[in-house]
Amino acid sequence: MRYSSAQFTHTGAVRDHNEDAYVAFPEDGLWVVADGMGGHQAGEVASRLICDTVCSERQRHGNSMSVDDLEQAIYLANQRIRKYGDEQLPGATLGSTMVALKITDDRYNILWIGDSRAYLLRESRLQRLSKDHSQVADLVEQGVLSEEEAESHPLANVITRALGVETNPAIDSVEGKVLPGDRFLLCTDGISREFEREELEQFLVEEPIDDINQALRHAALVKGCRDNITSIIVQVDSPVRLTGLADNAKDSTFPLGQWNF
Repeated sequence: MRYSSAQFTHTGAVRDHNEDAYVAFPEDGLWVVADGMGGHQAGEVASRLICDTVCSERQRHGNSMSVDDLEQAIYLANQRIRKYGDEQLPGATLGSTMVALKITDDRYNILWIGDSRAYLLRESRLQRLSKDHSQVADLVEQGVLSEEEAESHPLANVITRALGVETNPAIDSVEGKVLPGDRFLLCTDGISREFEREELEQFLVEEPIDDINQALRHAALVKGCRDNITSIIVQVDSPVRLTGLADNAKDSTFPLGQWNF
């Protein structure tokens, strides 16, 4: 399989700084999105620590990571966030949500904690792969709220899990088979709160993925998005034989963001 990706992060229409962060290594089939919390730029530190840790651990493993390596890097980032909070911001709430995609051969793995989301577009149908770790998600599962009611509920921004909050956080995961033509979307809640699943589906069926992200950013800003917005779109294509052409895929990192606790 061949992978390409398009990604962006933006402060949004209201906030004055960005506490989201992402890393993208399409040549290694690895993408991560993080959404920090804590105020006074603490959220920016938390999300950046996640991305910086993934980058440094990937380099330590010879610029390639397995799913197990990625999971260990996430737990290491959790330790670093907690250490920073204890030393620099005692008593403060410091943490970050996170969602990661790792593709190996014809299999994908999604790892996440919090309410940053992963979606899969297959045969023009969009499905959510991750389940929010939030109070309203728990209420939906209990049958107290509908999905529609949850999106506008006063507790919609209250999560039940995040990196940096607990010593041993529970990271959920899901895996599946990758097919040519698949598209993955990783995003912070700044995106998922602005658009219903059907709206995201309409965006993701378009071409090319760079234009999709531009359209997403523009539409979110027009809506007056109150949170930072970050999106990574991953395109899966059939493998091709290259004759003398170097792979021009580039590493990409961008540490910044904001998330409401």
